[in-house]
Amino acid sequence: MNTQKSNTPDPNRPQPKPLLKIALDVHLSWHVMAVQEEGTNPKPPQRFKPADFLKWIQQKRAVGYNIITCYEAGPFGYGLHRQLTALGVTNYVIRPRNWDDQHTRIKTDRTDALSMLNALDRFVAGNQKALALVRVPTEAQERQRTQSRLRQSLVRDLKVIAGRARGLALQYGLSLKGHWYGRRKWLQWQQQLPAWFITLITPLHDSAAFLHDQIKRLTAQIETASQRPRPKGMGGLTEQLIEREVGDWHRFKNRRQVSSYLGLCPSEHSSGQRHQQGHVTKCGNPRLRWALAEMAWRLIRFQPEYRLTKKWKTRLMDPYTTVGRRKQALVALARGFGVDWWRICTGQTTPEKLGLKMGA
Repeated sequence: MNTQKSNTPDPNRPQPKPLLKIALDVHLSWHVMAVQEEGTNPKPPQRFKPADFLKWIQQKRAVGYNIITCYEAGPFGYGLHRQLTALGVTNYVIRPRNWDDQHTRIKTDRTDALSMLNALDRFVAGNQKALALVRVPTEAQERQRTQSRLRQSLVRDLKVIAGRARGLALQYGLSLKGHWYGRRKWLQWQQQLPAWFITLITPLHDSAAFLHDQIKRLTAQIETASQRPRPKGMGGLTEQLIEREVGDWHRFKNRRQVSSYLGLCPSEHSSGQRHQQGHVTKCGNPRLRWALAEMAWRLIRFQPEYRLTKKWKTRLMDPYTTVGRRKQALVALARGFGVDWWRICTGQTTPEKLGLKMGA
């Protein structure tokens, strides 16, 4: 006996909710929104005030729409993402990029929103490479990361102010060396330099001294938060800088993903029989690259038995090694330690197996 399936929908079976895909070009005063319902053509972009946009989302959710949105990471943080998530929306924060793929040299909020919507449509359809997603930290993780990044910003500001004073000294044939803004150093410079010049740079000294004290206070707070056992040569500040930038080591599935996030993978331009690799991509987290490069030099000094130190120390310390070769070795050591630290933090290995000596 042949049975045929009926095309009549079952009234007792819940029907899928209509899908609404939304791409946002986010600004402080307004959001430009491009919308596509199911597989229809995208609608013309619209401009909403932030509060009105959230009300519009609530109305669509009340009608029964399943909403997927995306917007680029930027200076506004993740507040909008958390607001959309609280309303039951699936939101993706994505890496900023140039959406003018055809090089038309026409870039507006509306064209960006439409191009972003096309990429979102492909991503929802299953093309996982259509969008580069940004991991959204928890509120606690975001505040910790902001604190460490604020310290780095203050360090840069201090260098600018200190350099400005050295430039003024050179202008008048004088010389300021080292951390001239320190209390003890400042007393010495007051005795050595002309009084009129001391009066001239006093505002710079006051600013530099204040920043110096704030950096010391922030450094102490960050170091206090470090509770993980650390290899000898890795201070609490470095450990926390790395930890706060990564957030969760378990999100990486293999060493290639770790290296890619660090931005320490070699670039490549290969075609046919030609295979060419170049400088590192620098497409990852720049703060991690800085911290790991600094850590690489400490490994040379404090971890002589570490497996990667044995491999690269000779080249790094050889006075006949060219600058380019030395940089390559340093990058390789930093990348390798980043991968090893991921393995340690995720429980895949132990420091003893790698030859790392742990601190007291």
